[in-house]
Amino acid sequence: MHLLIAAAGSGRRMGANGNKLLLPLAGRSVLDWTLDAVMAAKSIEWVGIIGQPVDKLEIMKLVLDRPKHFVWINGGDTRQESVQRGLAALPDNAEYVLIHDGARCLVEPELIDRCSMAITSGEAIIAATPVTDTIKRVDSERLILETPKREGLWAAQTPQGFSVAQLKQGHEKASLHDWCVTDDASLYELLGWPVRILESGPANIKVTTPFDLIVAEAVLAVRSAH
Repeated sequence: MHLLIAAAGSGRRMGANGNKLLLPLAGRSVLDWTLDAVMAAKSIEWVGIIGQPVDKLEIMKLVLDRPKHFVWINGGDTRQESVQRGLAALPDNAEYVLIHDGARCLVEPELIDRCSMAITSGEAIIAATPVTDTIKRVDSERLILETPKREGLWAAQTPQGFSVAQLKQGHEKASLHDWCVTDDASLYELLGWPVRILESGPANIKVTTPFDLIVAEAVLAVRSAH
């Protein structure tokens, strides 16, 4: 299985000056923990790391002694452009691809392998967890418009998995119509293509804020104690 890691993370919401994936977490970088999970996933054979050139040297040091095949891919100005570049860099024999946010450093290898198995059956999938909070939809002045029922609401995560040929076709259509999406599942929605939810746990958070670092460290501490 081929996997693309989106690693061009900004530190804006983290309050960092550089890539948040290189911030320390429990004695190592955020991305280093993500790579551990990828290494432990039995289904993954090829990994493309999509990042900004300024981070290439530091990021590629993290994979020097790892036995799986890692490839560096220069990212674009948006996630959508970065994924397009990642798809273009895949080997010619790649039939399916998983796309994972490098900031989801608590992903479990078992989830990666479940996603790999699901897409080889022919379905597009995303990891997600049921929403437990009460959600409010508000207007531009933050006045509540409605409270959607929690039933049927899921928080999208990664990995997300697709047929390479179909995902490339989707990105071509997005470029043609000047669509801008925040993840590839959203692109499939615009095209009316089905995507199935693969349930994952709530620990698979995306490290975005300083509080997320605290939560991630606590989860890692619990895991190491077992």
